[in-house]
Amino acid sequence: MIFTVAVDGPAAAGKGTISRALADRFGLAHLDTGLLYRAVGAKGGDPVAAARSLDPRDLARDDLRTLAAAEAASRVAAIPDVRAALVRFQRDFARREGGAVLDGRDIGTVICPEAEVKLFVTASPEIRAHRRWLEVGGDAAQVLAEVRARDLRDTTRTDAPLKPAEDALTLDTSALSIDAAVDLAATLVSRRLP
Repeated sequence: MIFTVAVDGPAAAGKGTISRALADRFGLAHLDTGLLYRAVGAKGGDPVAAARSLDPRDLARDDLRTLAAAEAASRVAAIPDVRAALVRFQRDFARREGGAVLDGRDIGTVICPEAEVKLFVTASPEIRAHRRWLEVGGDAAQVLAEVRARDLRDTTRTDAPLKPAEDALTLDTSALSIDAAVDLAATLVSRRLP
């Protein structure tokens, strides 16, 4: 069975948590595509060369969940040649036998426009900043400013801006518990399973 679930949305909306839970629930492979960009940013040096030489071991680095890695990912993701270098890997993963869930910023619009299910997971900037602050700490006002700056960068970049696919189902997690958000997403996916 080839079955792709594309999950897009801004930082800290819950798309990673929901994607991992969907993969577990339905027995699908999972790829956090943001890790690809975080790994490229964390490698340093020329981002295009880093993207072209990305190795699966690079995705296991223990510093990829930091704010610094997130900022680096957002910067390198705006470089068209970096995005191009990572597209084939993502597309191949998405259409693997057994099905896959991919989460990122442009999965349903650019990477997998043919995905059987497209979800756009979102939440208010304040809620997302609070979630990020709980995860990484720091100054709450600064975290909110960083979330807003990243949203602006991600939604206004020329190449593959963050936006819901025309046929995406929007899931606003602002007022939902993790369990409720996962259950709702699972219901949406189960309706499309063959």
